[in-house]
Amino acid sequence: MKGSSDVLPAMVTYDVVIDPTSTSAWSGAFLTSGTSSFTAYGVCWSVTNHEPTIADSKTSEPVVLISYTSNLTGLLPNTTYYARAYATNSAGTGYGNVIKFTTGSDQSTAYKTVSTLAGNLTPGFVNGTGTAAMFNSPMGMTTDAAGNIYVSDSYNSAIRKITPAGVVTAVAGTGELGYLDGTAATAKFYSPSGLAIDASGNIFVADRGNNMIRKITPAGVVSTFAGSGNAGYTDGTGTAATFNTPSGVAFDAAGNLYVADYGNNLIRKITSAGIVTTVAGSRAVGYANGQGIAANFNKPSSIAVDAAGNIYVTEPYNNAIRKISADYMVTTLAGGPSATTLVGSPIAISIDAAGNMFIADYDGRILKISAGKILTVLAGKSGITGSTDGDGGNASFNNPQGIASGASGNIYVADFGNNLIRKVNPN
Repeated sequence: MKGSSDVLPAMVTYDVVIDPTSTSAWSGAFLTSGTSSFTAYGVCWSVTNHEPTIADSKTSEPVVLISYTSNLTGLLPNTTYYARAYATNSAGTGYGNVIKFTTGSDQSTAYKTVSTLAGNLTPGFVNGTGTAAMFNSPMGMTTDAAGNIYVSDSYNSAIRKITPAGVVTAVAGTGELGYLDGTAATAKFYSPSGLAIDASGNIFVADRGNNMIRKITPAGVVSTFAGSGNAGYTDGTGTAATFNTPSGVAFDAAGNLYVADYGNNLIRKITSAGIVTTVAGSRAVGYANGQGIAANFNKPSSIAVDAAGNIYVTEPYNNAIRKISADYMVTTLAGGPSATTLVGSPIAISIDAAGNMFIADYDGRILKISAGKILTVLAGKSGITGSTDGDGGNASFNNPQGIASGASGNIYVADFGNNLIRKVNPN
């Protein structure tokens, strides 16, 4: 009988994310078989060979885990490449799927303009217009088709609405933490975080402190959609299910709601009928790719779904953005423990209709990964704290924790430490 070491390695190649200069890129792989005795692995790439091999340009990574990230260097701008992962063991060298990618022009200084839409540096719970309004540690965000922005005003335990003109009102919540369903004016939340709006205009809230998913109808009626209020891990229907500090929510095209269950290190799915299941993660803290519950996460904080049904999850503690395909295979889109500076500490994510991805880096940056997988810094610098508006290269944030793309192309940021809602103008 052949041992596992005699099986040719098989793997899934990660998507390629291109550096702002377009002279380097990041990829990697998750090994699915032939892993017991592999001696080398990395990523190979070529301009001319549509199925590159280790005879072409390649990286070579220290063989430690069954997943890895690689930095492809020496690339040319505005050039199409073909890349795929490889691994070698006693049976030979196996290859992953081929990724075709095209570099762009140098966008390392392509900063955008930052302004303050609403709030001032003083924490409070005051409605009004622009800087006359007050927030207290805003977190999750979403937008509607009319261009309104909705904010989880976390320490006020309230959901706020901001019009495109900057007029701030309260959607639900009294300003006092607690748990109470009912009318918007009397309902209570406990440190709400992620927000998502369904096709009927209902707002769904990741109510972190209450370990629940709450629902706000367009008429302003608040109810509990899922979760018992107890911190725990139970799949089930509605209030029979339990969560542990749910932090992010996002809908797919079929109306299923996905939840980043922060305290359980899981990704959960809730159908329109309220049936809760676990689709990825094992509850163990870690960083491991794999199929569904074979994968490990470390405090997933935010979640988004693209038009193809792929799920993207931010993990600030793993310095990674993870990708979950429609069959629940978990891989890494960008970053990871071996590439900690690429996306920093990504804590929130939003995807626009064109497939562009926007990321709030808790360390102080606002990032974009275009539909073509080119990474750019829109505003801010890692490790620089402040509240400066203006050119993105000089702008500063204080632990941004929420992000949402608007219909007009503007990007909105919940600037947690500054108690502000900022706007990044892509033009």
